[in-house]
Amino acid sequence: MQQKPFIIGISGGSGSGKTTFVRDLAQSFSIDELCILSQDNYYKPREEQQTDANNEKNFDLPESFKEAEYHKDVLRLLNGEDVVLKEYTYNNPLAEPKLITYKAAPIVIIEGIFVFHFADVSSLMDYKIFIDADEHIKLIRRIQRDQIERNYPLEDVLYRYQHHVYPSYQKYILPYKENCDIVVDNNISFDSAMQIIKSSIRERLDTFQSGALPPSMETLKNL
Repeated sequence: MQQKPFIIGISGGSGSGKTTFVRDLAQSFSIDELCILSQDNYYKPREEQQTDANNEKNFDLPESFKEAEYHKDVLRLLNGEDVVLKEYTYNNPLAEPKLITYKAAPIVIIEGIFVFHFADVSSLMDYKIFIDADEHIKLIRRIQRDQIERNYPLEDVLYRYQHHVYPSYQKYILPYKENCDIVVDNNISFDSAMQIIKSSIRERLDTFQSGALPPSMETLKNL
């Protein structure tokens, strides 16, 4: 009997380093071993996003995402089916979205800011990792990303952090931290935690090939 995929959820606040963490993790495994399904590709179109009191679009709410569609695609991966969808281009009219194929694999990473808040998705996870960083560190990283990489005005970045990002973190993301299996401190570096997590995943992959009982990951705490 084929073992079901092992589902790992990864979340944390904006600027905590989730994307870098997941990218580094993926580099150690093939697409036949590990699949990463990012919540970012399930944003609703800009015209469907809610606006705040100043008529600014708020992309930092659970309602900003196609939760039901995300849940459906996670189930497909659990059933051994590949998932194909268009990448999200962050409303850049000059960017041509690519078709992305997520190949079913023994290890499935579900990552995004609200993956623990989405109850139907969270209930499917076997293991939960929270990427943590101090608030000022996250703000600096957010400014560097949005102002430099995406050419957003500084005033816009600060407004959204104060009125959208931070309140959403406090309400929809932080409350799930204490229930996670691992809390990774990423104020400076996550290298030590990354090596341990990679080794644990590699051990688990070996069991898929041998059919043996998979090892426990309960020893990984507060990295």
